[in-house]
Amino acid sequence: MNNSVMNTARLLGAGLRALLVLTLVTGVIYPLVVTGIAQAAFHDKANGSEITSDGRVVGSSLIGQSYDLRLEKGRQTADADLRWFQGRPADGLGSNSINTRYKLILSGATNLAADSKVLIQQVKDAKAAVVKDNSVPGHPVRPSQVPADAVTSSGSGLDPDISPAYAELQVHRVAERNGLSVAQVEKLVKDHTDGRTLGFIGEPRVNVLELNIALKELTKGS
Repeated sequence: MNNSVMNTARLLGAGLRALLVLTLVTGVIYPLVVTGIAQAAFHDKANGSEITSDGRVVGSSLIGQSYDLRLEKGRQTADADLRWFQGRPADGLGSNSINTRYKLILSGATNLAADSKVLIQQVKDAKAAVVKDNSVPGHPVRPSQVPADAVTSSGSGLDPDISPAYAELQVHRVAERNGLSVAQVEKLVKDHTDGRTLGFIGEPRVNVLELNIALKELTKGS
């Protein structure tokens, strides 16, 4: 009986020591080492790829934002603020009932089939809005000029980038609304167009937040 109790106590002691050691290694040392490496080698990415403007954080380069006017009383959605470059539609996002301080706390696609009447109507409405919003005197936009990313949301609904074609489509409208020349805004888009990753992965893209921050700086000096 005594040997049995002693064996049990010895096994419990060994198990407790193993628990303490593994807790220290996997719960303290490992997270600290990984965090230290991330902060030293990938500081920007480890902290959420934050973007600053005027000395404060205004967003992340990984999460798209909306650029809308103030929501008018009695309306469900706000109109786009056409002074700024607009990102992709964010259709499909669920309602945020957990933390209403952040609009983009949820992500998700529409999950609608390609032949869905609802999706088809959404695309038609979005195309009509893009044509209307970006047509300026002397530079009308044709429906055939509207790229796919201007009228469809991404799989997450939070895509921070748009295609160079969609950015270029907005140039004349942005120039007119901000009192800038078309050449100035075209250069802005060109300077903020990133090529394919490693030269062959993905597609050329323009980060909308970074582009609008540069636009804000340009309007200050004009």
